[in-house]
Amino acid sequence: MKFNPMGGSNMNQMMKQAKKLQEEMAKKQAELLEQVIEGSAGGGAVTAKVNGKQLVLEINIKPEVIDPDDVEMLQDLVMTAINDAIKKSQDLVSAEMAKITGGLNIPGL
Repeated sequence: MKFNPMGGSNMNQMMKQAKKLQEEMAKKQAELLEQVIEGSAGGGAVTAKVNGKQLVLEINIKPEVIDPDDVEMLQDLVMTAINDAIKKSQDLVSAEMAKITGGLNIPGL
């Protein structure tokens, strides 16, 4: 009997597991694309919605925070709301992928 350094049937099993993991990750990524995550700033004066790919879907600004004499404050609120939504989206994606990978850090996820 020859020695197989690749492990023979163990290698086949690993390949099947890797393929299954890849399929589960692709399915989860598609599901996450449909998720809508909201971030806010100024006590809800500005809200931003993003999807699981961190693409901005919507920005809402309450009229009372629009002050032509203080554009910088509005810009800061919009930026903060968008960053909040993106951070929440990234955290959600990381948590969902960790469930599938068992906490393995796989590059590109």
